[in-house]
Amino acid sequence: MRAMPENLFSKSGAWVLVLTLVTSLLPQAASAAAAEPTPCRLRGIEHEALCGSLQRALDPAHPQGVQISVQYAVLPALARNKRPDPVFFFAGGPGQSAIEIAPQVAAMLARFSNRRDIVLIDQRGTGRSAPLLCDPDDLSLPLAELFSFERQRERLAACLTVLKALPYGDLRFFTTTLAMQDADAVRAALGAERVNLIGASYGTRAALEYQRLFPARVRRAVIDGVAPADMVLPASFSTDNQAALDALFSACEADKACASREPQLRERWRTWLDSLPRTISLRHPLTDRSERLTLTREAALGLVRAPLYAPTLSAALPTAIGQATLGRLDALAALAQSLGGRRGVRMAAGMHFSVICAEDVPRLAAATDTPGSDFGDSFAALYRETCAAWPRGEVAASFYTLSPAPAATLVLSGGIDPVTPPRHGERVAKALGAKARHVVVANAGHGVMALGCLRDVLFRFVDAPTDAEALNVDTGCATAIPRPPMFVLPGAAQ
Repeated sequence: MRAMPENLFSKSGAWVLVLTLVTSLLPQAASAAAAEPTPCRLRGIEHEALCGSLQRALDPAHPQGVQISVQYAVLPALARNKRPDPVFFFAGGPGQSAIEIAPQVAAMLARFSNRRDIVLIDQRGTGRSAPLLCDPDDLSLPLAELFSFERQRERLAACLTVLKALPYGDLRFFTTTLAMQDADAVRAALGAERVNLIGASYGTRAALEYQRLFPARVRRAVIDGVAPADMVLPASFSTDNQAALDALFSACEADKACASREPQLRERWRTWLDSLPRTISLRHPLTDRSERLTLTREAALGLVRAPLYAPTLSAALPTAIGQATLGRLDALAALAQSLGGRRGVRMAAGMHFSVICAEDVPRLAAATDTPGSDFGDSFAALYRETCAAWPRGEVAASFYTLSPAPAATLVLSGGIDPVTPPRHGERVAKALGAKARHVVVANAGHGVMALGCLRDVLFRFVDAPTDAEALNVDTGCATAIPRPPMFVLPGAAQ
């Protein structure tokens, strides 16, 4: 569950399909071994940053045991008289490095940089903080191997063996609660009394957990694309993916040109999907050679899932799906490829599964989500099988509860988000109570705070002097964001 999903052609690994608490432990104090942050340069950042690290016990119950280094970076405020409350940004995934996406975060939060420090923490298991990385796939391999779910499972099993052999390879201790205890240690090391939380996708779960553990330390919070602890990620994905795909078909049916060019697309798609597996021809994205391979139902759904995250891409999905039903998969594959990982940014697969296997999969059997008619339970099956062998951290029952928000909290949802749609944000906002406000951007996908006017809303919400003023910030511009028009091939009837 990340702000920008991985897909079958991702540079971060073809097997990543999205792209998702130790009981009764008291939060650790900041380590005495913490070093003062020192000047550093971050790729893609114009101004000098400050980089620091904290030594943290892998297992808080054994503070003298295995230690890990939690790395963080500060993008310093430009003004001499800066605000005392920095912005803490929590990245998505789970498994994304906050430091590696510093250029994107800095651009999105540019207005904050004048008066507030922006703090990026590589959550334990990601980036530079005891990373749990699997070897990336060799993307020059034949597509038949990259598309194979069996090979994906084999690579994950091999990765697990490698990760467990690391000096910090007890994978039970890479959970959201422990990571938020690390985050508060960073806050203490920086000398900030209170912080402003901004979380995206899985980062919303992190922000909500920080708020639960350290309510007195939160001045303001923004959560975008809400993935709460009680979400049961592998189950909800199928439900929410299906809803987004059905909405796309409805949008095509309501668009005269799309409906004319791709008549009865919903029915044609399902007939084609039910015909899989079948042998197809597809051009390799690196070699440009045409290859013959067996396309499975799971692989086809993976190709469709990725473009649904971004409305600018999903606008072309009806045409790409129409072509696929005629045996031409290149357009669909190209759309999926376009959401691949950015250069130099890798998802920490080991951290991803450590979180999901501990926090979500144990609750899978009791999940109430109805599997999508197309997507079924194949996604859940992959996690269930992988997590059967994955070391599992303990999770406190209180982790799954939401108490009234201690500070003004802005909850943001994209109306056509295929992974964290408004139903999750609505439930969370209701539980957070009077200090929470839920804003739905009807025509947006996964992640809305980077959209034009929403950046200004975000700034004014955090910058407002009081909670009451923050909650009354004008968000009307969100309703004016249109859905991109459907792309149709030339020659469609008008």
